[in-house]
Parts: sequence; C-alpha cells; structure tokens
Amino acid sequence: MLLAIDLGNTQTAIGLFNGSELVQSWRMPTDHTFTKDELHVRLLGYFQMYGISLAQVSALAFAGVVPQLLREWRGVAVQLGVPFVQVGSDTAAVTKVDAPHPAEVGADRIANAVAAAELYGAPSIVVDFGTATNLDVVDARGYYIGGAIAPGIGISMDALSSRAAKLASVPMEVPAHAIGRNTVEAVQVGIVMGTAAMAEGLVGRIRRELGETGRNAQVIATGGLAGVVANCTEVFDHVDQQLTLQGIRLIWERMQE
Repeated sequence: MLLAIDLGNTQTAIGLFNGSELVQSWRMPTDHTFTKDELHVRLLGYFQMYGISLAQVSALAFAGVVPQLLREWRGVAVQLGVPFVQVGSDTAAVTKVDAPHPAEVGADRIANAVAAAELYGAPSIVVDFGTATNLDVVDARGYYIGGAIAPGIGISMDALSSRAAKLASVPMEVPAHAIGRNTVEAVQVGIVMGTAAMAEGLVGRIRRELGETGRNAQVIATGGLAGVVANCTEVFDHVDQQLTLQGIRLIWERMQE
C-alpha cells in the first residue's frame, strides 16, 4: 500500500491507498520539532487504531512545504524499509508545469493540479483552503500555469484577534446573513463570507483570462475549511477534501509506469 503525506504548515494529511482506493486517512498538527521516531510512533498509533499493520506500507510519497521535516519523513521511510518519493524534484518528468521557475512551484500545488486534471478534467481551478488560500490553475492542455496565494482563514482570524483586543476567538461557521447582527456574526461574515467572495472574484477573473476554454473550467474546493466556505457560495463544482492526497497517489503511480 502507498502512504501519501501532504505536509502543510499547520496540518499534515496522511492517506493510505490500496491502488486507487483510499483505505484510511488521518490529520495531525504539523510540529516542526518532530523527529523521525516521533513520526513513526504517531503512524503506529493511527494504524493500530484501525487494525492496520505498518508492514503493509510498500512506499511513501511526500509533498511538503516544511523543508526541515522532509529529512524526518525520509527517515521514516528508511525505518519502514520502503521507497520514498518527493513530489517536485523527484517527479518533474511525470508532471505538467508551465511556469517560469518550475522548481519554485509548491509540491502541494503540483499535486492539486495533477488530481484536478485527472479526476475532473482540464481546464480546472483549485481553491485550497489551508494555512494560505491557494488558487491553482490548470489550462486546457492539462498544465499547471500559475494561480494566486492569499492569507488563509486561520491567519486572517489570528491577525484580526491579535490587533483587536475585544474580538475573542470566533467559531468558523457560515453566518445566516451578510449583515452581521452582533460581533460574532460580523466577524463570521467578514472572514467566511469574505473568503467565499474572494474566491468568487478571483475565479471569475481567472475564467476570463483563460478565454473561451475558461467558461467550462471545473472549480474544485479542497483543504481543511473547504466544506465551511463551500456552504456559502455556488462557485464550486466539486468539494474534494482529499484532492492533494489523490494527486500524490497519481504522481506516484506515474512514476511506476
């Protein structure tokens, strides 16, 4: 089985695949101090929770934005005695990236682009609600061509509460109306609906820049808060929380061909 790792700045998503089937998935905080031994113990606990043996893992594929943890995850692969592939530098030959500096494109964005094109068709636009809100654009040829990066919902909320002492932590829920009737609702409108409105505006601009093909571009939401934001906009054709993990799997499979 393939163990796919999507290492974000805030959370790490882990998926266990048997062929194309996602057998099980987990999320854990991204801790920059973790060693390979601590990561190994975490994995052991997750697998034991569902009665799965770590011995069933035959390969580990990794996409990450935290360089110092790359070495530790590679060490986990060594401990498990399985091959390790890093999306990006190891996989450029099987991915389509049309950017001035391909090496600068985040591995998660490459994985999103591959999965979007393979599973939903091209052109497509991925909106990934993680630590940052990323928009990844795949053109009609199936190539990743760029996108946008904006502060994520968590970052926006942290910045607001740290600069405005009267604003306590507000639950990330969809407000009933665009006019907040109290402070909590007003913050939810600004953060959640505001993020949805940003996505709508940027998707519209991207469609226009793609030209005639952009009118039929599929728009996919992914990331930890995708479900929340998707509940207050109709801009998304699909919500796929596992898109990045699926992209890692697809890239791994291409490497084996």
